[in-house]
Amino acid sequence: MQIESFQNEKIKNLSRLITDNRFRKKSGSFVVEGKQENERAVRFGYENLEFFICESIFEEDFPKGKVTLVSDKIYEKLAYRGTSEGIIGVYKSETKSLENFVLTNNCSIIIIEGVEKPGNLGAILRSCEAFGIDALIVTDPKIDFYNPNVIRSSVGCLFGMNFFQSSNEELFEFLKVNNFEIFTTMMDESAVDLYLLDFKTNSALLFGTEHSGLSDFWLEKGKNTLIPMSGSIDSLNLSNAVAIGCYEILRQKLQ
Repeated sequence: MQIESFQNEKIKNLSRLITDNRFRKKSGSFVVEGKQENERAVRFGYENLEFFICESIFEEDFPKGKVTLVSDKIYEKLAYRGTSEGIIGVYKSETKSLENFVLTNNCSIIIIEGVEKPGNLGAILRSCEAFGIDALIVTDPKIDFYNPNVIRSSVGCLFGMNFFQSSNEELFEFLKVNNFEIFTTMMDESAVDLYLLDFKTNSALLFGTEHSGLSDFWLEKGKNTLIPMSGSIDSLNLSNAVAIGCYEILRQKLQ
């Protein structure tokens, strides 16, 4: 038997999880759309609460766990990608604390003060995961890592990453206690080219928002760096800048 009415309580609840940040936080759960994204969530140990599957679209064996069937009409209304893949999972949110972050040798961290678009955050997570960054930390208290657009644009890479939210003050203390080299990205005369830095020890590379850059809190708290460019434009999209930084960190570690 499948659900065919938008007035069904499960469907109304699922719709709110997709669209309402406060409801996601209050319920302690979030949604994942797509086959690959759900496979990654399960692989990295996220607790599944329920799967919503459109049987006419989903071509795989049903996953283990509670499965609720929905009609094509319901699925197309809920899914961002319309008729693609036919599966939406609901998972329990994980609360991640910086205090519980287990450091590795020569740990590399990317720090973002703020991200204006969920899609940018997803792209940043994808780059961090691809280049082997140990953690992503965002110092924006409003950040919602479990926004469906973040999960979608990260292609599920969120689930294989250490990610944390912190205040600038808490984070700076964490970096000092754990002997991190701090590298800031501010446009001034003190900045040296990114490839001249040494990322082979515990290192933290910080980026500000696209609109205003890093806040004054980080002035003189680290070595300042910029990505060398030769064109007429003097800045990059935040996710592109982070990707270049992640690549340089990996390049040095592979030498």
